[in-house]
Amino acid sequence: VGRRGRGRAGSAGYPGRVRPQPPRSCEDYWGEWKHCRGLRHAFHHYYAHGELPACGRWRDDYEACRAWEKNRAAAAQEALCKSERARVMERQKYAPVWKLRKSPPLDWYLPLDHDKSN
Repeated sequence: VGRRGRGRAGSAGYPGRVRPQPPRSCEDYWGEWKHCRGLRHAFHHYYAHGELPACGRWRDDYEACRAWEKNRAAAAQEALCKSERARVMERQKYAPVWKLRKSPPLDWYLPLDHDKSN
């Protein structure tokens, strides 16, 4: 049986039931939690944001993932899916810093100091 029949991407094939697999592997959540708790990441996060990172969400997601895989717990599935949706929405709320160009500027070939007079 190929990957197509597993139903990983959506719940259309499993209405009202627990899907067979979490959206990511549980080791991904564990790795993110370990990375978040690392000294280097904590220092960088504190420098950039002025506060220590909140790593509890990754640990909760890991535990929900394990409960989903081990016990097929519907509550764990809902908690993990809710956390993943929140993570995606959080990433989308920030606008890009730069405007993307569709074409190069008209004077792209001129030297940078073309408007200065000597």
